[in-house]
Order: sequence, then structure tokens, then C-alpha cells
Amino acid sequence: MNRPPTDPAKGPTHPAAEELLGRLTAYRSQDAPTHGGRVLSYVYDSGRPDLERLAAQAAEQVLWVNGLDPTTFPSVALLEGDLVRFAREMLRGPRVTGSVTSGGTESCLLAVLAARERWRRARQDREQRRPRLVVPASAHAAFHKAAHLFDLEVVVVPVDPRTGRPLVADMVAATEHPDVALVVVSAPSYPHGVVDPVTEVAEAAAALGVPCHVDACIGGLVLPWWEAAGGGAVPPWDFSVPGVSSISADLHKYGFAPKGASLLLFADPELDRARYFALTAWPGYPVVNPTLLGTRSTTSLAAAWAVVGALGPDGYVELTGRTVRATAATRAAVEGIEGLRVLGDPTGPLLAVATDDAVPPERRVDPHLWAGAVGRRGFVLQGQPGIAQSDGTVLPRSTHLTVTPVTEGVLPELVRALEEAADEVRGWAQSEEPSRGASEPGEALGIPDPEALAQAARAGGDLDLAQVLELIEALPREQSADLLRRFLAAFTAPG
Repeated sequence: MNRPPTDPAKGPTHPAAEELLGRLTAYRSQDAPTHGGRVLSYVYDSGRPDLERLAAQAAEQVLWVNGLDPTTFPSVALLEGDLVRFAREMLRGPRVTGSVTSGGTESCLLAVLAARERWRRARQDREQRRPRLVVPASAHAAFHKAAHLFDLEVVVVPVDPRTGRPLVADMVAATEHPDVALVVVSAPSYPHGVVDPVTEVAEAAAALGVPCHVDACIGGLVLPWWEAAGGGAVPPWDFSVPGVSSISADLHKYGFAPKGASLLLFADPELDRARYFALTAWPGYPVVNPTLLGTRSTTSLAAAWAVVGALGPDGYVELTGRTVRATAATRAAVEGIEGLRVLGDPTGPLLAVATDDAVPPERRVDPHLWAGAVGRRGFVLQGQPGIAQSDGTVLPRSTHLTVTPVTEGVLPELVRALEEAADEVRGWAQSEEPSRGASEPGEALGIPDPEALAQAARAGGDLDLAQVLELIEALPREQSADLLRRFLAAFTAPG
């Protein structure tokens, strides 16, 4: 009788395993590298293979556990409780409560949902009014998504184009409206890497009876160790600041856990409970969901728990120290390149690089063309379009760099790529890039068919991201957003 091959440690192997895993390997070969420091966004590589093996082993143990009901699977509550206790010390909130979510977006959504529910419960005339969400222009898109899903009006406060931070007076003035349900600040903001004026905004919000959420999704597990690791002082931003009511902090960023795991924490247990969904008015089992999901995987939770437990504060200080050194060296390299500048004075491991308008036009470097030239040298940077704000000021186009511990190991090659790329494109205006083949200035702004663009990209063609960003800047934002929706829907559709 034929039997499937057997791995002594794992038992029988599925007969299709080799073919399926080979196909997966082929699919993965098309991805940007997740390790090695060559992608300066999206991925957070600790450089510690031992941590990754531990995370995989922990995830495997709970592969079939359903996080829907911790009374049936108490390990879910125990794992989550350990991580919340760790966060209490890390973020200096000895009595905070919260949950582990699937990522930063879900944490931000739930923070907004909790504030909206609190706002509704406090108002008898809520049917005639609409809650408001106050955010700086640099706040993450997740908050706009939350407002879209939960029907809040978004009030966007401009940020200073030189510093990337909102003015305290503007944030306070926007928060004074009687229908404000939540005000948001970032530590740091993703686009520019600067910490917003958390102390002043939280204090004003508390005086007005408005919750203040600190979006520390990217900074929550690196800023606590930044000063101890030699990175300099960090402005106050955590639960030690009076008026901070909730914080989101991603475990899968500088916590170095696999995707996707994030912490959402509340100073007020009543506000915390406002995010829950509970239902007994149906004939099935009683439903109580602390997050947006019902059934949820426990693999990321267990993997994050293992990584955090293995590292502890000392391990995070060590990894943060490597990040601090790599960030300082990368920033110094950028500041030494004629035609480029670092936007504002970032705190932490994020840099936004813009054109230095103080030099003559022929010596300037367009950040998007620069990012493309760096990409041709093996490093992936992230372009960010310029945007006109409601007060008439313009945030310049920039290129984003996320620095991680492994960046330290590739610094000589990275710095050389940054410098050589700037030399290659210095003096080019975006519509004048020679390789684009435009016969007239601005020809590259012709609006492409997004479905055709997606088909070409799926076939292995190069996607001109600088052109895409230029279109976003040139077109009305709703039109450019629709083009991107159509492109991604076509790109991800089955062939």
C-alpha cells in the first residue's frame, strides 16, 4: 500500500507539499526583500534569526487556536495579559487596559470607535449632530478610514511645512468645537518622523473633556528606549502626560514581531469598554468582540508575546542603539548631499527628505527622481507626494526612509547609493527625466489607463512610481484616489 512520505518529527507529509511549497517560493521571489536592510519602509528587520525562529515556533503552537473566545482558549487572555502588562511599564501607565489587534489600522479604528461611542452616550440630541475627529494633516490615513467607516467629520489641522508639526493654537481651536469626539496626535508622525506637541494638546483636550489619542504605531516600541540608547531626548508623549487617553503601538514594527500585531491601550477603562461589540439578541452563542474581528488568528499574538519576552527592555535598548547609530549616519549622509534636505527635526528612526530650495535650480535634487535612482542601485525608498493644505501652505514632495537595526550593516553601500543617485538626477525637473521619453514638458502627466498599467506591471514591467506620484500631485485628490483604486483592483484580480 502506498503511503505518504513521513517526516519523523512531523508525521506524514502531504503528497502535494513539494509542488505547493515550490510554487509559494516562486511567488515569493517576486517580492521585495524582507530582510537585509534594502527596503526602507514596510519591514522591520531585527537582524536576529533566533528571534524569528522563536516567533515561528510560538506561532505554530497556536496555529489552530481561535481567538474569538478566550473562555474556551484561556491562552489567548494569558498571552494578551502579559503583553498589556509589558506595555504598562513601557508606556508608563500602571493601570491601563487594552488589547492586541491585527495591526495599527485596527488599533486606530478602535480608538476612534470608542471615542465615537462615548460621544454618542453623552448626547441626547446625537441624531441631529455629527461627531468630529480632529487630526493634524500628518496623521495616518487610518484615521480618515475610521471617520469614513464610523461616520465622523474629519477636521484636518495644517502642519508647518518647515517643521512638520501642527501649531498648538490651531489644534486647540479645532478641539474647542462642542461636537469633537477625539483629537489625535502622533509620536512620531509617519510622513515626517516628528513628534507632535502631545503635552499641550492633551492638556487642552482634557480641560475640554475630549479624549486624546496618541498614534505611536510606529514609535511605540522604539521611542521608550531612544534616549537610553543614545538617541537624545524625546518630547513627552506617553501615559505620563496628563490628558492622554489612549495609545496605539505596533508590535510588528519596532517590536520586531511578525505581521500583524499591535497594542491598543486606554487610560480609562470605561473608554476601553466602549470599543467592544456585544450581542445577545440572536439565537446563537453570546457574542462579545473586543476588536473588529470575530474569529481571529492567535499566531501573531503568540509570536509577538515570544519576541517581547525574549528581548525584554535590555534587548530593545540594544536594538534601538543600532537603529540610533544607523539613523544618525543616514541623516548625516543626506544632509551632506547638495540639493537635498531633511524635513524638520525628526525624533526617532524616520526621515523625510525634500528638495533643498536654498541652492540654485540646477543643483537641486527632486526626491522622487532620487528615490527611483536609489532603487536602481538596490535600495527601496518610499515617495510621498506634495500636498496643498487648507491654509494655502504646501507640504513639499518628499521621500521617506524608515531606518532599522540592520541598516547599520549596509550603511557603506546605502550611503554610496544615496550619493550616486543624487549625482545622477541633480538638476532634473520631474517632467524632464531623460529616460521618460517625453517630447514635450509635462507630457508624462498624460493620465494612463489604470487597468492597462496594472496589466503591464503584472507582466513584469517597471512601474514608474515617480510618474504615479506626479499624477497624484497634479490631479484632484478624489480623481487620483479613484485611479489608484482601479489600478489595485486590476493588479490583484486573478489573471
